[in-house]
Amino acid sequence: MAAMHNRGPGMINPLLTTPIGELNGDEIFSHLPPTRVGDRDRDYMNEVLDAGFGNWESADMQGRLEEAFGEKFGVPYAITHNSGSGTMLSALLAAGVGPGDEVIVPTFTMPASTFVTIQCGAVPVLVDSDPRTFNMDVAEVERKITEFTKAIIPVCLMGLAVDFDPLMALARRHGITVIEDDAQCFMSLYKGRLVGTIGDAASFSFQGSKQMTSGGDGGIVIAGDEAYATGIRKACIHGYRTLTAKPGSTLIPRDERQDWSFERFDKLGYNFRMSAVQAALGLAQLERLDYLVGARRYIAGRYESVIREEKCEWLIPPHVPEDMTHSYYIYACVLDEDALGVEWREFRRTYIEKGGDGLYGSALPSHLEPLLRTMSFYGSPERAPHFDPRYKGEVKGYDPADYPNVESFRKRLCQFKTSMQTLEKVEKEVAALRATIRHYNG
Repeated sequence: MAAMHNRGPGMINPLLTTPIGELNGDEIFSHLPPTRVGDRDRDYMNEVLDAGFGNWESADMQGRLEEAFGEKFGVPYAITHNSGSGTMLSALLAAGVGPGDEVIVPTFTMPASTFVTIQCGAVPVLVDSDPRTFNMDVAEVERKITEFTKAIIPVCLMGLAVDFDPLMALARRHGITVIEDDAQCFMSLYKGRLVGTIGDAASFSFQGSKQMTSGGDGGIVIAGDEAYATGIRKACIHGYRTLTAKPGSTLIPRDERQDWSFERFDKLGYNFRMSAVQAALGLAQLERLDYLVGARRYIAGRYESVIREEKCEWLIPPHVPEDMTHSYYIYACVLDEDALGVEWREFRRTYIEKGGDGLYGSALPSHLEPLLRTMSFYGSPERAPHFDPRYKGEVKGYDPADYPNVESFRKRLCQFKTSMQTLEKVEKEVAALRATIRHYNG
């Protein structure tokens, strides 16, 4: 299976490559409706409502979103789903992942990538993170590849790319499928390439907190190889035999499905199909995606300016390698508790007292979640894929000592919101950060 190559998407909006300190907030936010719902969203929703609902593609909305998303990323195939988790599960199934296989995933991420691996009957192999970028440590990936490794899911956390070049070289050398998890990483660049166009497939989430949404949930997966994309489509929609990868291929033609001799299913699949209503909202959001991402980059720049202006040395800004751009799903700093003399929870309380709208800490890494500690995925631990007789590998559990880098930063992460849709709300959060820094700096 060949990796995707950027097939020449339209010119990248300068908004997405301009240094974050130079972005124009008034221009960006003039394109964003305060509630994330604008006239375009309503127009597309009305098209669906006017077309009505039945056993047909209402206003061809799924096909229109798939075609537009593929064009945005310069890839030929985009397959809509009802969630970002569904996209990853479909991509794993299409890659032939099943019992006896291993899938390498980072432990420092929401464990959806771990869960979909288990749902395939495969064993997740968890890896530590780079302590500067918080993304998976590629050197650790290399150490954990075995003859049973079938896929790797690099998660581009918080809007920053994984170090793809060495990762893809490893995957090609070992014949491993790479499925990008770009749920938090829209329109970021890695060495001039759009994140999402580097692996064999790329999964995007439209859940309500993401840079774009399709009404609170939804997702899409893009791929460059037609056979692989067709397999993803089939896994998404019950495994129907005659489905294709082309945009809008989400239903079986009437003359086929009504014939008594039609053989429907030749693959195992689920029902992860996106609704027309979701697709309508997603299409409208996609049309202003550059501004949605630009807004988050602008907000990150405002936070960074405050840290710099206030000469704050105990709040360490995100590290962005020179050959990458960041789309800032969240603005994540590391709190130097020793230098400040204050622990994370006290800092958070002060930030809220100064007017901040909460401050997210790190979610538990997957290996510390109760489900992974007990291995009770299917009742008793003995029923976990790790103990399936078809699995000949050595991963039988997860030792916290294997992930020292994650442990070094996870309790000190300060994740500032970047999802504000108005400049007024942005200035409120920025003012709260400035007041908090001054409180401690005296």
